[in-house]
Amino acid sequence: MITSKQRSYLKSLAHDLDPIVYIGKAGVTENVIKEIDTCLEARELVKVKLQEGCDLAPKDVANDLVPKLGAEFVQAIGRKFTLYRESKENKQIILPKAK
Repeated sequence: MITSKQRSYLKSLAHDLDPIVYIGKAGVTENVIKEIDTCLEARELVKVKLQEGCDLAPKDVANDLVPKLGAEFVQAIGRKFTLYRESKENKQIILPKAK
């Protein structure tokens, strides 16, 4: 579980990121989950965008994916949401210390 200070730090890092994974009208498929998992391992912080054809709510999708991926929800804005998971082999982001 990340603290609010760590979440705020991740939000600042995610601000300049472009979405890497797009979810279309097919919704959350196994391929989408695998792609997000791969991106989390490579980059740790992943922004996902729900395209216009997708009828799902970004927060609902993110909350559904978090336990499946072992990730942390960072934020949802509009049709985009951001997830974080510490990489086992490719650690790049150093979070502020929790008190």
